[in-house]
Amino acid sequence: MVVPTGPPVRVTETLEPVATLTSPSGKTILDFGQNLVGRLRITVSGQAGEEVVLRHAEILQDGELCTGPLRTAKATDTYVLRGGGAEAWEPRFTFHGFRYAEVTGPVSGAVALVCHSDMERTGWFSCSDPLVERLHENAVWGMRGNFLDVPTDCPQRDERLGWTGDLQVFAPTASFLYDSSGFLNSWLADLAAEQEPDGAVPSVIPSVVHAPVAAAWGDAAVIVPWTLYQRYGDLGVLEAQFSSMCAWVDHVESLAGEDLLWNSGFQYGDWLDPTAPPGRPEAAKTYPEIVATAYFARSADLVARTALLLGRTGEAERYEALATRIRRAFRDEYITPSGRLLSDSQTAYGLALRFGLLPGGEQRRHAAGRLADLLRGSGYRIATGFVGTPLVCDALAESGFLDSAYRLLLQKECPSWLYPVVQGATTIWERWDSLLPDGRVNPSGMTSFNHYAFGAVADWLHRTVAGLAPAEPGYRRLRITPRPGGGLTHASARLRTPYGLAACSWTLNGERLTVEATVPPNTSAEVNLPDGTEQTVGSGTHRWNVPFSDLTADLPPLTLDSTLGEVADRPGALKLLTDAIVARMPEIAEFIGTGLGSAPQGTRIRDALKLIPGAEPILHDVETAFAELGRGGG
Repeated sequence: MVVPTGPPVRVTETLEPVATLTSPSGKTILDFGQNLVGRLRITVSGQAGEEVVLRHAEILQDGELCTGPLRTAKATDTYVLRGGGAEAWEPRFTFHGFRYAEVTGPVSGAVALVCHSDMERTGWFSCSDPLVERLHENAVWGMRGNFLDVPTDCPQRDERLGWTGDLQVFAPTASFLYDSSGFLNSWLADLAAEQEPDGAVPSVIPSVVHAPVAAAWGDAAVIVPWTLYQRYGDLGVLEAQFSSMCAWVDHVESLAGEDLLWNSGFQYGDWLDPTAPPGRPEAAKTYPEIVATAYFARSADLVARTALLLGRTGEAERYEALATRIRRAFRDEYITPSGRLLSDSQTAYGLALRFGLLPGGEQRRHAAGRLADLLRGSGYRIATGFVGTPLVCDALAESGFLDSAYRLLLQKECPSWLYPVVQGATTIWERWDSLLPDGRVNPSGMTSFNHYAFGAVADWLHRTVAGLAPAEPGYRRLRITPRPGGGLTHASARLRTPYGLAACSWTLNGERLTVEATVPPNTSAEVNLPDGTEQTVGSGTHRWNVPFSDLTADLPPLTLDSTLGEVADRPGALKLLTDAIVARMPEIAEFIGTGLGSAPQGTRIRDALKLIPGAEPILHDVETAFAELGRGGG
């Protein structure tokens, strides 16, 4: 038994209902306007022995409380009145995840009490697109609901477990939004305590259920301490977790064997890839051994860097040599000499580019180009699960495809980050399609409307869109690198660092970009602006006004001789193309998007459509639609 290092759970906010609804069955339902975690406080007045029943759910279906996603969780509180006047009551030993509450009994008033570990808010983001701002706010609310004593996957159903993979991908975002150091240091101590003697890390911490040991999940033992060091600059967390970090990598080395390829046993892989079958969320496009071996290389490298920081020269040399051998084994097995990966998927290229698994510049260029082609072919819809989602925007932006990253970010059709926002989401969903386009709840049996994993993109919003990132651990040195795009006209990020408030904001006015940065006392900042301006500045407030050119502003008009790639790069054009085809041939609606996406991106529209029987009317419709798009219509 030890003194807890994490903050206590408290009620941090009180929300009034935004509406009182009557369901088709006559039930009274309170809508709090926000998917939250906590409990109700009710005011009642009635006879002794009367009952009040409170039922909770995240969503309505057909006007009634939708409890299917809760599985076996009852999410029901019952209060028996003592009588004799007005009574106020709230449950003391439970919490629920809900936006809606069905109330039965003599309740005269009710409010929702928002509960979570009482961490200090440290980071903020804003921009000119209200949908992106709502996406960011959804990530904040997802963290608030799931950082409740332990970092849970979801707060509402019969689970609420500390899944390591979810936390591993979200830790950078969490460390920006709130002071998560005490909370996550406490959880890492639990992880080390639960670790098996052979170094295996349970996929759930605290380990209250049996779950397979797997890559990206067990790698939380290494990646989360490293993230905390990078964001807070405290070597103590690395010192405290070093034995745990080494034990995990040693365990994976024993599983991988002499060839250093972790290609055996169960893996979660790129969990919840949108193309995975509803009942097989691990069955992603990316081969699980690619995910596992890439993470093995990443963790070995981070352990080597940690050992060097801690002055453990022998361990540093051993793990760096191991990381080098794993990278070589990965390249030999999974990458062609040109840079094509065995799994031709967004996640595979994201892993290879972000984890340093492509040694040559030409290989990296080819892989990045292929990643961009995959995005064009998908109509800039996301095709990643828990593993690939935090990587893909960085992989694109760092490789010269910033516009592709913005197209991916701003996509509104399913699957995408903004699809849930358009559907009214107020937290991050577990599945890209937790709510189907027809308004029905995904019937997969594993559907949560409050999971933070896909909200990991918020870290990219902070670092790249707004341009505020650490250049040294603990923000002792900042990196000011705003990268406008996507039609945004302004963005900003603020962060309370250990040295004081840091901030970066930018505004576009015509072809001029104005950037303003605040650098805290006793720190400095590396500045890199889109026009090529590079300099180092000290503490204080700094302002730059530089030229900026949007390379997508003057695209040529589309014609039947345009290529599929050119159509995909024009917002709205791919939908016009597919709609025109489906209007004439509705029977191929289910297949047309996939067919166009798999065709070579250099294929002319005219040639692609000639493959369809009776194509002449379709050619005419597409030509008309493209002409209308060129006049600003469509």
